[in-house]
Amino acid sequence: MQRAGIFFIVIFFITNSIFSQTIDHWESVVNANEQWKYKIGTTEPPVDWISLSFDDNGWLEGPGGVGYGDGDDGTTVAVGTISVYIRKKFTLQSLAEIEQAVLLADYDDGFVAYLNGKEVARAGISGARPTYDQSAETDHEASLFQGAYPMERLMLKSAVANYLVEGENILCVQTHNFNGTSSDLSSNFYLNVALNIPAQRYQPLQFWFREPVNYNASNLPLVMISTNGVDIPDEPKIFAQMGIIDNGPGMTNTIEDSFTGYQGNIAIELRGSSSQMFPKKQYAIELKSSLLVDTSAIILDMPQEEDWILQGPYSDKSLMRNVLIYQLARDMGWYAPRTVLCEFYLNGQYRGVYFMTEKIKRDVGRVNISTLNPDENTGDDLTGGYIVKIDKFDGASDGLGWDSPYPSLAPGKTGVIHFQYHYPAEDEITTAQSNYIRQFVTSWETTLRAPHFRDPNTGYRKYINVDSFIDFAICNEISRNVDGYRLSTFLHKDKDSKGGKIHMGPIWDFNLGFGNADYCNGWLTTGWAWDFNEYCGNDYWSVPFWWNRLLKDPDYILQFKERWSELRQNTLSNTNVLGYIDSLATELNEPQKRNFTQWPILNQYIWPNSYVGGTYANEISFLKGWITERFSWLDRNIENLAVVTGLDEMEQMDISVYPNPNKGRITMRFGNSLTNEIQVEILDNLGRVQHSEMFAGNTFHRSVDLETSLRPGIYVLRLLHEKKLIHSQKIVVN
Repeated sequence: MQRAGIFFIVIFFITNSIFSQTIDHWESVVNANEQWKYKIGTTEPPVDWISLSFDDNGWLEGPGGVGYGDGDDGTTVAVGTISVYIRKKFTLQSLAEIEQAVLLADYDDGFVAYLNGKEVARAGISGARPTYDQSAETDHEASLFQGAYPMERLMLKSAVANYLVEGENILCVQTHNFNGTSSDLSSNFYLNVALNIPAQRYQPLQFWFREPVNYNASNLPLVMISTNGVDIPDEPKIFAQMGIIDNGPGMTNTIEDSFTGYQGNIAIELRGSSSQMFPKKQYAIELKSSLLVDTSAIILDMPQEEDWILQGPYSDKSLMRNVLIYQLARDMGWYAPRTVLCEFYLNGQYRGVYFMTEKIKRDVGRVNISTLNPDENTGDDLTGGYIVKIDKFDGASDGLGWDSPYPSLAPGKTGVIHFQYHYPAEDEITTAQSNYIRQFVTSWETTLRAPHFRDPNTGYRKYINVDSFIDFAICNEISRNVDGYRLSTFLHKDKDSKGGKIHMGPIWDFNLGFGNADYCNGWLTTGWAWDFNEYCGNDYWSVPFWWNRLLKDPDYILQFKERWSELRQNTLSNTNVLGYIDSLATELNEPQKRNFTQWPILNQYIWPNSYVGGTYANEISFLKGWITERFSWLDRNIENLAVVTGLDEMEQMDISVYPNPNKGRITMRFGNSLTNEIQVEILDNLGRVQHSEMFAGNTFHRSVDLETSLRPGIYVLRLLHEKKLIHSQKIVVN
């Protein structure tokens, strides 16, 4: 009951109304550095300490904030203080002149704020009225001294009338430390008002103040989450409440409307890896019943499920890269997470444009493979379904999956490919199940590396669905995704009785694709993403050898070319893709303005931007131009993919070429002694011979060094013996 009550307060607090007048300007009525009455939390204060009539003559007085440790304290209290209570009286002349008010909280570590005896905001601490010796539940750093913006709580016209009165008012705050050994405690609070008249009534604004984002209506659904003021951790999930306002396609959604899309309990935590460094966070959500047990529901017309992801594009300033590629993959005929654009409020604070999307998991409406229960350890039951993934992994612990026996990089780098269990999860998969999927994947990899891997009956095709591999590659190539193939990469397998082959996908996490990366050639519209290892490989997170190995199968290349040609006629035509971008940009026309008011980054470099456009229109123009150039390059180079024949002899040769990359000096080592002359050719990416040299066969019993004057770039090295191609590989000259 307590949670539900707090949730009602938060929603009431952000309730909107049609503005009766226009805002003329903002002023401040309370500043943190003014004189405040305060009490150290050594005993419980009287219950009425939050009321205007409370007699605080016995309290101490000093400039705010009251605290220690951050260098932002006007009044310093003893280290180890668990709580402080502060009060500030202020006078308002006319409520009719006030259109909005905003409370700004710069605190460490938790607080509850009251206006005229009513709770108006809180963070980091629970309980109807936290006790003096209660610690904050999260370790939260103050913001302003770090150059960041404080937490804000916006009150629109109706809320102003609910919390404030003409004449004398009182702002009271209790601030709590995380624990007695914490190195800092901060309590800096400000109250600003928006006036509808030009006259100066109160105090000048803080130099860092920015007008809060607010609006009466949106064309996007509105997602509102209340955590009762508690910070959301990386893990574990905390309980919260979520309401969604979605009046249907073409309808306007206002924050006065009822929750038509969803209303109920959730569990929520932060998600993501590198994205957690951004102030705009990503969240994992589980739906919960009134009894706080798992439940499922249809969310924004997406199939019923319990697990959801709320993603907020930040470094992707188009706000649409993932939405775009997921839709294209679905149009290609594969499952990819569904998405719905929305605008998001957290604890009454506007957080920008997000999209609700499906978590990748086994489900009839998602990755539609068989359920694999713990008791299914033999026969056909054991053969599916499985979801495994390749993702970031530090190699520090055992039992989290397995390393491929076939690394992907040249001598000097390990190129480890690590598989992780996704379904069943690592703490649920049985020994028999983990052994089965590991052995199946390894058998496929071993076959793919074998001399006769192209055999239609015993080769790699008996293990994998080739169509899924081709379309997965096309998605990564059209976006030149720097994380492609090597991170956020999923594979799944159903039971043998249901086909039983490995499928690539679903695709996931393309926010650094489509030219949005300034490292590892991510900005280029030229070059293959599957060649990542040749110019940017490292010990972990390398592209598996599969992708270049498949290119040595003429049938695979022909199939790849045919699929590309087919897709370019419809799904991946310039008209279709650019038209879809335009439709998303139109849908985001008004929401993006609010997003970039909340997050004013259009003129800033946000890692790893390759382009900073300054305006949203420029970001969309860049995306469309990049895709147009990329498709043009792919048209030419997919057509020119070489269909190599006579590979049987190549597969039997033990030949290594290193270092790679190199500076033009190359060592070739042969495991077998050869007779007759060896022709060495080095070709550029247009197939033009840049270096040619002959060597006597009997000198190749060990190794030979080749000196070249090649310019930096990517080349193809070819070796011919008795006029037959015996070796071919790409080399990189730095």
